[in-house]
Amino acid sequence: MGPFKDIAVEKTGHVALIEIRRPPNNFFDIALIQEIASALEALDQDADCRAVVLAAQGNAFCAGANFGDGGTLDKEGQRPGELNREKAVQHLYLEGNRLFRTKKPIIAAVHGAAVGGGLGLAMVADFRVACTETRFCANFTRLGFHPGFGLTVTLPQVIGAAKAALMFYTSRRVHGDEAYEMGLADVLVPQDQVRAAAMKLAAEIAENAPLGLISTRATMRGDLADRVRQATEHELKEQTWLRKTGDFKEGVKATAERRLPDFTGR
Repeated sequence: MGPFKDIAVEKTGHVALIEIRRPPNNFFDIALIQEIASALEALDQDADCRAVVLAAQGNAFCAGANFGDGGTLDKEGQRPGELNREKAVQHLYLEGNRLFRTKKPIIAAVHGAAVGGGLGLAMVADFRVACTETRFCANFTRLGFHPGFGLTVTLPQVIGAAKAALMFYTSRRVHGDEAYEMGLADVLVPQDQVRAAAMKLAAEIAENAPLGLISTRATMRGDLADRVRQATEHELKEQTWLRKTGDFKEGVKATAERRLPDFTGR
C-alpha cells in the first residue's frame, strides 16, 4: 500500500487508521482524496481489516479547499495559470465517488474543524466522533458558492432536510455538542479522547463477522454512491456559474480577511 505523501496508514488488530498529514489545516484537494481512496480500496482487499478510522494531524480535521485571498481570481473564478477549473472539480468529484464505493465501515475522528469539502469528507464516514471543539461548517453560501462533494445528499440523509438546509443557508458553525444533539456526531468526548474513542468504536465493530459487516453495510448504504455521483454533477453545474460571479470573489476575499462579506447579488 502506498507510498503516500499526505496520509499514513497503520493497523491495530482488525482496525486500520488512516491519518491525514497536512497540518495544521489539512486542506482538501484531489491529491488528498486520491490517496485516501487508494488506501480505502487497498484495505477492502485486506481480509484482516474489518473497520477503518479516518483521523488527522494538526488543528483541523480538514479545513476545506484553499481558495487563497481571492485577489488573483480572474473573471472565471480561477487563479492565474490554473487549468480549467470545471474539469478539475469534475475530476475531483469522480475521484471522491471512489470513497463512497468502498466496502468497510469508516469512523471519522473529527477533533477540530470540518469545513466545506472537509465536512463532505467527514460525511463519507458511517459515524463521526467529535468533541466540543469540533466545528462542522457548510460555508458555501458565505463564499457566494453552492455546496459540493455530494453534501446535498449526505448531510440531509444524516440530519434531515430542514437541519441541512439551515446549515447550508446560514453557513453557521455547528460545534460538537450541537452536532451531537442533531445527530451529526455519533459520539461526543473530550478533545484528547476523540481518536481513542473512534478506535474503540471501530474495534467494537471489528469484533463482528467481516462478511456479515460488509453485506449489512452494503444494504444500509444502498445506492448512496450512485446518488452522490448524480448530485455532484448538478453541484458542479451550479458551482461553475457561481464561480464567475463577483459575489464569489467577494466571499473568498472576505473569508481570507475574516470579515463579513458585502454581497451584491452579481
